[in-house]
Amino acid sequence: MLPRFRPVFRGTSEPLGLLIGATVMFAVGALDDLREVSPPAKLAGQVFSGSLLSLLGVTLLFFRIPFAGFVVLSPDLSPLLTVIWVALMANAVNLIDGLDGLAAGEVGIAGVAFFLYSLRLSDSGLLAGSNLAPLVAIIAVGVCVGFLPHNAHPARIFMGDAGALFLGLLLAASTILVGGRTADQFSGQTFFFFAPLVIPFVILGVPMLDIALAIVRRAARRTSIAMPDKEHLHHRLMRLGHGQRRAVFILWAWTAVLAGFVLAPTYTNEGNALVPFGIASLVLGVYAIFHPTAREARRAAVEAENDLEGDENVDLEPAEFVVLIDSDGAYEDEDEEPQPPRRASWPA
Repeated sequence: MLPRFRPVFRGTSEPLGLLIGATVMFAVGALDDLREVSPPAKLAGQVFSGSLLSLLGVTLLFFRIPFAGFVVLSPDLSPLLTVIWVALMANAVNLIDGLDGLAAGEVGIAGVAFFLYSLRLSDSGLLAGSNLAPLVAIIAVGVCVGFLPHNAHPARIFMGDAGALFLGLLLAASTILVGGRTADQFSGQTFFFFAPLVIPFVILGVPMLDIALAIVRRAARRTSIAMPDKEHLHHRLMRLGHGQRRAVFILWAWTAVLAGFVLAPTYTNEGNALVPFGIASLVLGVYAIFHPTAREARRAAVEAENDLEGDENVDLEPAEFVVLIDSDGAYEDEDEEPQPPRRASWPA
C-alpha cells in the first residue's frame, strides 16, 4: 500500500505545509487551554497557521460559485481567501464543541463525505491521483473515531481548543484541496464541491446555522462574540427534554442527512435540483421547532397542563378530621354533649 502514496508525497510541499500548519494550530489551541489567550492573539495564531498552509501550496486556486460562474483566483487573493477560510473553519468547529462527542462526530461525518466525494472525483478522472485531499479527510475521520469512545458522554477526555482548532484545519485543508483543484463540470458540484466555500456550510448546515444565530444574538445584545451563552441548538434540545446523548445523536443525524443530500446527486447523476429544496425544508423544520416564540408557546402549554392537573389533584384530596378521646373512651370535654362527626363524602 505504501508505494501508492508516493505520488502524494513526491515533488510537492503540500504534506509539509499541512504538517507545519496543523502543528502551529494545535499549539495555539493548547496554549489557550493551558493559559487563557486573548481572542486577538488566538486569531493571530490561526492566521499564521493558514499563512503557512498557503505558502507551502495548500491554497485555493479556483472554484465555481453557484449561479455566479467560474472564478480563477489571482495570486494576491488566493492566500487571503485561504487564510480566511482556515480561520473560519477552525473557529466553527471550536464553537460547536458544546457537548460531549458533538464536535468529533460532526467532523467525522463531514470527513466521510469529503472522502467519498474526492474518491468519486478521482475515479472520474477529475481529480489528480496525487491530490492530498482523500488522505487528509480520512485522517480526520480516523482521529474522530479514535477519540469518540473517550469523549462520549460522560467524557473522560475533552477536546479543548487544541483538538477543535486542529480538526477545523483538517476540514479546511480537505475542502481546499478538493473543491479548489478541479474546474470541470460534474454532477453534484453545483451545490457541493464545485463551490469550496459552500461545502462545510451544507454538510455542517445545522451547527453553522446555530453559529450564525449566536453571532447575531450576541451582536444584538452588544456582547462579545466569544461570550458563551445557553441559547445554542444543543442547549435548546436539552431544554426540550433530550439528554446529552440524544441531543448529540439528533445533531449527528441532521449532519448525516445533509451529507446524503449533497452526495446523492454525485453517485446517481441526477437529483441536483432537489438538493436546495431538501436543505431548505430542513432549515424550515429547525426554525419551526426551535424558534423562541414556538418554544415559549410549548412551554406555556406544558405549564398550563401541569397547573390543571394540580388543581384536579387538590379537589380530590380528602379533608382530615381529628377526634380527641380520653383514656375512658369519652370525649375530652365531658360537660359538652358530643356532636357526631361530619360525614365525609367518601367511604371511611
